[in-house]
Amino acid sequence: MKIKVIKKRKIRPKIKDISQLELRFIEKPKKKNKDISQTQTINSISRIFLSSFALVSFFYIAPILINFANKNFNSKEYTNDSKKILAYTLNKKDKNKKESETLKENDLLLDIFSLNNLETDSVRLSASTIKQLFEDTGYELNDVRKKKLVKPVALTLLPQEIKMIENTKKRKEFFIQIVLPLIIQENNNIKLDRKTLFSIINKSNNSNSEKKWLDRKYKQYGVKSNDLSTLKIRMDEIPVSLAIAQAAKETGWGTSRFAQEGNALFGQWTWSGEGLRPKEAKEGQEHKVMKFNILQASVRAYQRNLNTHSTYKDFRKARAKLRDSNKKLDSMVLSKYLNKYAETGNQYVEVLQKIIKQNKLKDFDDAQLLPSSVDLESLI
Repeated sequence: MKIKVIKKRKIRPKIKDISQLELRFIEKPKKKNKDISQTQTINSISRIFLSSFALVSFFYIAPILINFANKNFNSKEYTNDSKKILAYTLNKKDKNKKESETLKENDLLLDIFSLNNLETDSVRLSASTIKQLFEDTGYELNDVRKKKLVKPVALTLLPQEIKMIENTKKRKEFFIQIVLPLIIQENNNIKLDRKTLFSIINKSNNSNSEKKWLDRKYKQYGVKSNDLSTLKIRMDEIPVSLAIAQAAKETGWGTSRFAQEGNALFGQWTWSGEGLRPKEAKEGQEHKVMKFNILQASVRAYQRNLNTHSTYKDFRKARAKLRDSNKKLDSMVLSKYLNKYAETGNQYVEVLQKIIKQNKLKDFDDAQLLPSSVDLESLI
């Protein structure tokens, strides 16, 4: 007798509610996980592709952008912010100005233009020649900082190659070596004048030559006759560190067009024929940056400007206060009163102080200029 085996079929339970449907989907996750994994892989590949494309594009476009920026933004000449320099505008035609006032202005700058018009062998030496000259004379800034003695190397023109010196520190030191003797020389001239002035003041009677000297100095410093107290305040030195800092700021350490073409170390303005017109001058601005034949004349004009112009009256008062207190002429203190030297105001002062600190320019305030061969010959 055959026994018929009846296979038991699995009976799929009926879904009675949604919870059972959710349970069934949970029981079979394998296929979905596989789909999710494939999707994630595709997304990762897409992200990697996009990142790679962006990176490659950046390195391709970056040089183009840099080149564009250099052409459109860095090609500008060094901007000189000084706006209130050299207020005595020689040869400026002013209908309201009396002839006597014009003569006074000429008196202020008479010695400067005399110096400027001297016949000199103004040969522009190359940077390499000047460096060799400094080496041959043993003129090094490290020695100056220690010994406080400066070699009397008076250059008339800046070398064109100064802008090609890539090393910033070397370019700055080279510029300082050039302007330092010039600044000290002008301070020495003022120092001698002050000595003569005090000698005259301490006398009860003065000779005719002394009276003539006084009259000349009254005119030179724009002071009324017999106003000795004002003359004493105006006839004074400018701290060496402050002068170097301003020259550096105004010329971009000797690289500006005004410095190269016009020996303008301090950006004095003029309305006369002799000058360089700023390329970025706005319409209606007729001023020019004063042009000098030699660097020494630029330094003297700068000192005369600070010592006579009404804009720097507070500067001179602060300097006189330091003198009365038997204190050194501190460039960090006096620079605070030069906020009107440039349109940038207090920001300009901060820049000057930063230049003085970073380059340790106060080391040169007590430096003395060694006598030149011409000075020695005159003594002999």
